[in-house]
Amino acid sequence: MSTYQYKNISRVTTHVLQEMKERGEKISMLTAYDYSMAKILDEAKIDVLLVGDSASNVMAGHMTTLPITLDQMIYHAASVMRAVYRALVVVDLPFGSYQGNSKEALNSAIRIMKESGAHAIKLEGGTEILESVKRILSAGVPVMGHLGLTPQSIYKFGTFEVRAKEEAEAQKLIEDAHALAEAGCFAIVLEKIPAALAARVAEEVKIPIIGIGAGSGVDGQVLVLHDLLGITKEFSPRFLRRYMNLYDDMLDAVSRYIEDVKLKDFPNEKEQY
Repeated sequence: MSTYQYKNISRVTTHVLQEMKERGEKISMLTAYDYSMAKILDEAKIDVLLVGDSASNVMAGHMTTLPITLDQMIYHAASVMRAVYRALVVVDLPFGSYQGNSKEALNSAIRIMKESGAHAIKLEGGTEILESVKRILSAGVPVMGHLGLTPQSIYKFGTFEVRAKEEAEAQKLIEDAHALAEAGCFAIVLEKIPAALAARVAEEVKIPIIGIGAGSGVDGQVLVLHDLLGITKEFSPRFLRRYMNLYDDMLDAVSRYIEDVKLKDFPNEKEQY
């Protein structure tokens, strides 16, 4: 059986992702924040696009994901949705839009779905946000979970180091994963945890498990697009594979444009009306 069975499917849904897990086909997932990039990714047949709160870092230049607002997430999500025909689009609920208040969580999720047209939302945390997860699911909104290193809690952790290395935290992560799956989440992202632990979760939990820095034993992988393309240079964790070096390529292209303008070489006679 081909490991790329779903390449020609016209629309990826949560049901398709579940089938991919059951058939052993890995799920591909990348972040997207704007129309132009999303159009390319969708044409390449990416399975899932995450409109991540990482836009706070790579698009707005903040040090953490905390500053981005719900309105800004909706703006990015709507931009992505205008480009997408095939991929499943998942949108992060930003910090402060769901923690500690399940009614606010539901309202935030509904705003994203209505105003952007996205297909699902993602939120960070385990049993402590279970009430919010259940409330959102009760409204018919698909939910993706996120465990391990949860960037919205970075000030609580105080570090970006690997999570769940100790037995107690690993056991809680396993319990949280089961709780999210039993509540009705369609998938879970596991970020920066030991590969063996991630593989165990993927084996025990029936829904798709997407990893970022969580080894190869999970059901799919996600990366931040700007990291994969080499647009960012200062971020180089072990799990990141750069497929291009666009920072230097773009720097060179713009430098050559500046030089051509200064030397009066651009525009030439063929480039005028």
